[in-house]
Order: sequence, then structure tokens, then C-alpha cells
Amino acid sequence: MAAGTLGAGLRLCATVFLLDMAFSKGFVQDLDESFKDNRKDDIWLVDFYAPWCGHCKKLEPIWNEVGLEMKSIGSPVKVGKMDATSYSSIASEFGVRGYPTIKLLKGDLAYNYRGPRTKDDIIEFAHRVSGALIRPLPSQQMFEHVQKRHRVFFVYIGGESPLKEKYIDAASELIVYTYFFSASEEVVPEVMFYVTLKEMPAVLVFKDETYFIYDEYEDGDLSSWINRERFQNYLTVDGFLLYELGDTGKLVAIAVIDEKNTSIEHTRLKSIIQEVARDYRDQFHRDFQFGHMDGNDYINTLLMDELKVPTVVVLNTSNQQYFLLDRQIKNAEDMVQFINNILDGTVEAQGGDSILQRLKRIVFDAKSTIVSIFKSSPLMGCFLFGLPLGVVSIMCYGIYTADTDGGYIEERYEVSKSEIESQEPTEESKEQEPRSGDALVPTVQGPKDVLEKKKD
Repeated sequence: MAAGTLGAGLRLCATVFLLDMAFSKGFVQDLDESFKDNRKDDIWLVDFYAPWCGHCKKLEPIWNEVGLEMKSIGSPVKVGKMDATSYSSIASEFGVRGYPTIKLLKGDLAYNYRGPRTKDDIIEFAHRVSGALIRPLPSQQMFEHVQKRHRVFFVYIGGESPLKEKYIDAASELIVYTYFFSASEEVVPEVMFYVTLKEMPAVLVFKDETYFIYDEYEDGDLSSWINRERFQNYLTVDGFLLYELGDTGKLVAIAVIDEKNTSIEHTRLKSIIQEVARDYRDQFHRDFQFGHMDGNDYINTLLMDELKVPTVVVLNTSNQQYFLLDRQIKNAEDMVQFINNILDGTVEAQGGDSILQRLKRIVFDAKSTIVSIFKSSPLMGCFLFGLPLGVVSIMCYGIYTADTDGGYIEERYEVSKSEIESQEPTEESKEQEPRSGDALVPTVQGPKDVLEKKKD
């Protein structure tokens, strides 16, 4: 009785799950060649995939959830997917070079999604890019709402100006990463009453419960400054985020710790990095990004070295250089001194992207791949590497033995030929020699007889 009830319950759960999957799929449209001509009337969020791609298969249930969520909230963005291998010409037209590729298509514009492949992140990207490029901030209530909702956002304050034109250009390029707003000079005292501006127009970034003002003289190009400042000052760092930070040109100071380890040494290093990021941000925010990373696996791969945990490493992701501690970090002052020594060049940089380092990277990656294959599946490793080595060995053996036999035959043939040629003058001399009575002349073997004899 109980077993039957349990079985019925499991069947019911399976049925509900399948119905939910089918229901979710109904909000994701399968696109074909007609999409090229019909898409400009709507805003589309499209997943370009390949049927054989493992990452694409992993994304599929998430993508179905995205379609269901966008439909349920009444979003104007339509969600679709296209087999890029079947419609390769359309995929190439949109610049698809890998799978899966997520793009938001809005009129003649196509925006690439490069964030984490989670439902919330993808939906947030769709809302940001599908809306207005620059959103107005007409009141204090709206400004407070934006502050609560977004950890990092940019605001242009002022009227029409060359700076605003640059701001619009930067927003059209970087809207895939962050939000852009604008406010008139008249509403600044009401909307941002704690902001002090020496001159207007101005561009500000709000993050970490404070703000920073763009200075063209110190910060250079506006678009580059926005790209550097679009991250919070302190982050939980992973491999994907490190890749994104590579575009900022900043050095990344990371406390490499084990988050499961609650010992004083692990928590102390993390707290020191947080303290420096908070208390010295005016001094270092232009040049440094701060954060912590759980575990040393990714860092070891990046540095091609084995780092002991806990420790602190400073990465230059733009040229793959790194700096290791030259002292024991007991407090924030020690960390600040270490950073200053990096800036003044007294701490030696390691790594880099020289030819020697690239060759070292190729060898390291090959070794890591082989080791990981043998660790995960020894039989598969033996098959992948043992079979080719066996085939090569057999080929080499065959080539060696073939050369040996060929040389013997050729040598035997040459010997026989030389013997034949040596007999030819003897035969000729016999024919020319005058006969003298009954004198017996020894019989000379002809070439044919020599060959037959050798054969016997």
C-alpha cells in the first residue's frame, strides 16, 4: 500500500515536471530563415545554439525559464532560439562565433550578453538593454529607488554639451554592462542633496554608498573611465569576473582563502582587504580593484604555480603579470605599504606574456589537460594517448623493417649483376681464341648458369 502510494506520488511529480517543461518551452520560439526579415518590428532575446553543444544543452532549461518569466511579467522582449548550424548564414550575419551566443536584437542594433548564464542575470540584461538608453531622474523618490535597485550606475548632470554627446556614445557601447541616467541642473539640490559639484555638466558614478566624479584631465577618455568604474570596489572574484576585469586595466588585489575555514588567519586577510578597499578607496580606486577568491585552484592555473592558502596576490590581468607578498601582512597598513611598493616598482613583477611565458603556458596547459583526463577517467586516458602511441610505434617498426629488407634485396641484386658482368669478358675471349688441335679448353659458365647456380 505504502509502496503503491509512493510510486503514484513519484509518477505525479514526474508528470508535473514534464508539463512544466513543456509549458515553459511554449514561450520560447524556434526561429528559422524568416526571422531575418520579420525581426525588426520587435525586440528579440535570442539564443544561438548548436545541437551537439554541451553548454547549450545546459542552458536550455534556464532559457525556457527566461521565456516564461518574460511572458509572465508582460515584457515587450520576445524570447527565441535558433539552431546556428542549420541557419549558419543568419548566425554569421549576427556575428555568432561560438555556442551558445546570447544576443538582444533591437532594430538594427545587436547587443552581446557576456554575463553569467543564470535566469536572473539574463532577464536583468534584457530589461536594461531593451529600455531607454539613458533614463531620466526627475525626483528624489526615483533617485532613491534607483540607488536601492542598482549597486553601480552612472548619471549625467547638465544640459546639452559635448560631454553629453560623449556620454551618449559611451552608453550605447556599455549599456550591456550597466545603467545610465541623466538629471537636469535644477533638480540636483533636491535629487542629490549630498552631492557637491564644482562645475557642470558632470558625469558621476554611484557605488559603494558614495560617488566619484569624472575628471577628464585625470581619468582620460570618458568611455574608458566608465568601463573601469562599472564594478564595485570590493568583489567576490571568480574566473569569469577576472576575465571581465581584464578590460579595466586595473590591478586586482585578491585575498585567496578557504571560505569554509573559519580560522583567524583566513578571516583576517579577507578583513584586511575589505578595510583597504573601504578606507583607502579615494587613494587607490583609479588603479586597484579589491576582492577575495574561495580556493586556489583557478589562481594556480593562472599563475602556473602552487599558492599556499591563505595568501594575497595582486594580478595585472591585462598582461598576465602578478605580484606575490614580500612581507607578512598583519594589518591594513602593511597591505597599503605593499600596494605602494608595487606602484613605485620596488616589488618585482612575475609572469607576463613574453614568448617564453607563452611556451611555458602551452606546456602547462597540455600537462594539466593530460593529468585531468587520467584523474577523471584512467581508461579514457589510456585509450586517448595509448592508442595513438601504439599506432605510431607500429608504423615506425614497419618502416624500419621495410628499409632493412629492401636493402638486402638491392644488395643481392647488385652482387649478381657484378658477377654477370665479370663473366662477360671470359666468354668473349673464348670465342676469339684460336683452336689448337685437340687441346682441351675449360668450359666457362654463362650468366644464365651463374644465376641458376645461385638460385639453387
